[in-house]
Amino acid sequence: MINPQLQKLLSKKYEPSTMVDLTFKGNDLSFKTDEDGNPILLFIGKRTAAGTVKGERYARTLKRDPEGKVIKDHWEQKGKAT
Repeated sequence: MINPQLQKLLSKKYEPSTMVDLTFKGNDLSFKTDEDGNPILLFIGKRTAAGTVKGERYARTLKRDPEGKVIKDHWEQKGKAT
C-alpha cells in the first residue's frame, strides 16, 4: 500500500520518458515516467551497489477519457524487485 505522502510525490509531473531516482523516508525510490511525465512504474526499497532498487515493485494504471480527464488512477503492487 502506498501511503498518502508518497502518493502526493508520485502525483507530480517529472521529465517525460525517464527514470527518476529519489529518497523518501529512508527508502530509495526509482520510477519510470511516461511520455507525459507521470510516474508509471515504481521500485521502492534499498539501492544496491549496482544502482538498482531491491524491494517492492508497483505499476500504475492511469486512464483518461477522450477529453483528457483522469477516470482511473491506481497503483498496484506487482511483487518483489530484485
